[in-house]
Amino acid sequence: MLNSVGLSFAVLLAVIGAATVERAEYDYFKYHPMSEITGWMAQIQKENPDLVSIMDYGKTYEKRTISLLKIGVNTGEKKKAIWMDCGIHAREWIAPAFCQYFVRQILDAYKKDPKMQEMMKNMDFYVTPVLNMDGYIFSWANDSTRLWRKNRSPGPAGCDCYGTDLNRNFDANWGTIGVSFNCCDQTYCGKDAMSEPEAQAVTFFVGTRKEDFLCFLTIHSYGQLLLLPYGHPNFTAPNYDELMKVGLAAADAIKKVHGMHYTVGTSPDVLYPNSGSSRDWSRMQGIPYTFTFELRDNGTYGFELPEDQIKPACEEAYSGALEIITYAHNKTFNGAVATAAATLWTVLLTVCVTSTNLM
Repeated sequence: MLNSVGLSFAVLLAVIGAATVERAEYDYFKYHPMSEITGWMAQIQKENPDLVSIMDYGKTYEKRTISLLKIGVNTGEKKKAIWMDCGIHAREWIAPAFCQYFVRQILDAYKKDPKMQEMMKNMDFYVTPVLNMDGYIFSWANDSTRLWRKNRSPGPAGCDCYGTDLNRNFDANWGTIGVSFNCCDQTYCGKDAMSEPEAQAVTFFVGTRKEDFLCFLTIHSYGQLLLLPYGHPNFTAPNYDELMKVGLAAADAIKKVHGMHYTVGTSPDVLYPNSGSSRDWSRMQGIPYTFTFELRDNGTYGFELPEDQIKPACEEAYSGALEIITYAHNKTFNGAVATAAATLWTVLLTVCVTSTNLM
């Protein structure tokens, strides 16, 4: 009888322990404060040491370290790359939630999907879960700060307001349209192009590796849009037609998941004109596939998307992002294989012709 009681007690402890572990697992379908996201990044690296490393690449105005996850197979060779950043606007909480989900999904896919294994051998993924860390932390302070958008740098002399809109601060037709020079406004573009340390960090990291990057994906909310360059109506991307084709394919992939419609186009065509965005800057650097994702919803909840929509919002956006990334990969690497094969075939033909002439 004592043995039976002891066994039952042991089983009970095991059940309680398992439940505790399950509860401790990271919840991808709730919003997390910055401290938890930082802890999650460390855990992801710890659990995937052969694929994941953390890279620090800048400081915010309040001197917080901006970090990203580098994900890919270490081949010992120079590789192509994919950029993704989330949380450039503090109040868009669904964006950091998506970056975390995206990382989990590609790591899970790597374990069983030959295509993801191929892409991780050929490319590295650089994912910044929260770019505007100061603003994001401020948006968690209380209800009155929940809808904070900008970073937390002070305005110029004579202005008592704080913050610059980081997505108007990049050196891409800076200050020409869709911005404000009133430092109290939501779209204040800063004192100068690249005046903000967060924009400087992205510019330096990506700019010094720009020939490696195939995609630059920056994640926002809301509106259910896929925006391509440029934000200024007087400029057109040299590969506009291709970007539209890829964007429409991504929107179709998104719709297949939960039936949500995403509109594709340039910002002036489907939203409003703007200048100084990171998307436009990256395209001007020669990165071919640059998109802004505006995630759910269409305005019912706006920036305060309920947690019960995190899962479907992330699932559909993942399909759209993967469509763009896969296209860029296949065009780069399948195209390279085809070119090499054609070159080899030409050489063989030349050899055959030469041999025939000699005969």
